[in-house]
Amino acid sequence: MRLPSGICYWTVLDPELRVVEVPDRFLRHLRFGRDSAESTTEMYAGAAALYLRWCGEAGREWVEGARHLGMFMLWLRHAPSRSGPSLVFTGPGVKEVRGPRRVNAVLAAVREFLKYAVGAGAAPAWVIGQLYEIGDGRDLPSEVQGEYGIPRGYAKVRHRLHEPDDPIDRVTEEETVALVRACRSARDRLIVLLMARAGIRRGELVGLRRADLHFVLDARALGCPVPGSHLHVVRRGNVNGAWAKSRHSRAIPVDALLIQAHDQYVLERATVPAAADSDFLLVNLFRGRIGAPMRPGAINELLSSLSRRAGLDRRIRPHQGRHGFADNLVNAGAGLDELAELMGHASIASSQPYLHPSEERLREAIERVPSPRLSPQEVWR
Repeated sequence: MRLPSGICYWTVLDPELRVVEVPDRFLRHLRFGRDSAESTTEMYAGAAALYLRWCGEAGREWVEGARHLGMFMLWLRHAPSRSGPSLVFTGPGVKEVRGPRRVNAVLAAVREFLKYAVGAGAAPAWVIGQLYEIGDGRDLPSEVQGEYGIPRGYAKVRHRLHEPDDPIDRVTEEETVALVRACRSARDRLIVLLMARAGIRRGELVGLRRADLHFVLDARALGCPVPGSHLHVVRRGNVNGAWAKSRHSRAIPVDALLIQAHDQYVLERATVPAAADSDFLLVNLFRGRIGAPMRPGAINELLSSLSRRAGLDRRIRPHQGRHGFADNLVNAGAGLDELAELMGHASIASSQPYLHPSEERLREAIERVPSPRLSPQEVWR
């Protein structure tokens, strides 16, 4: 949905292509009441559409569907992405359409929709009890009860699949070098290095403006008190759909390698007259509408192409570069507070998933522990 102001959000339509009122109000609340990104409303709209589709196929009203979320989970795991005349048969040997992580993400979005519906008066209060197991903490140990032993309430999600503990996937240094060598333009090299050396998200990357880059030793003349060369990540509306996840802007220091890559890109961009008037840092130089800002999906396409050209065994995704950046910071001795600030996390807890020590780091940690003052002969005695 595009409003007259140009701001867009995603919504849900019924089979007759009419806007479904309550989900639409919820999605508008997300976009404008909670200042969420357009891409966030896309994810929530997709989850709400799946829930409404399941309710329709099961012959239930969407409010009544809250009583049967266990069946909804089973349907999510096996139902195809698009509705059709064929029935869904589940059983041993049937390949699942959606894994546990995807199912849990849909359930989380549906819970937010149903909670909003209760708060807005569009659904009865009993719906909350179908979403959460609510207790007062009386059965909990005293150590985790409230102050002075006074029980405090808690709510536990009722419906959730166990997610496998897959290792966090990061791009390796060897893969980064291979991607850089596979680049055929200075712009593409800058993109790879911005993800690997600055750790910025895909939406933040294509939302950068030229004015956000302060690649000088002293930026006070520009009205910026941050010392040294750095770039700013700022949330703003962008015509290409780019969106910074954090509401708070942050400054990221950059090294000489990034500055050199940027300087080469500036020279390359200067040969394209159509790019001169755009304030966006990354613009189309070779295809599409020349001079227009790159869209977020173009970053995925670029990395897929570079992965094939570099002969890598897998396709590198943008977020793997962010994990690689975080891993390199920790390996270099960065603290958790420094990691959270550079990654743009409002809470240090958000940085915890990026702490994934390698086998080499674990062995080095063991070897740093001093050994007791025993000789080898005493140990083997």
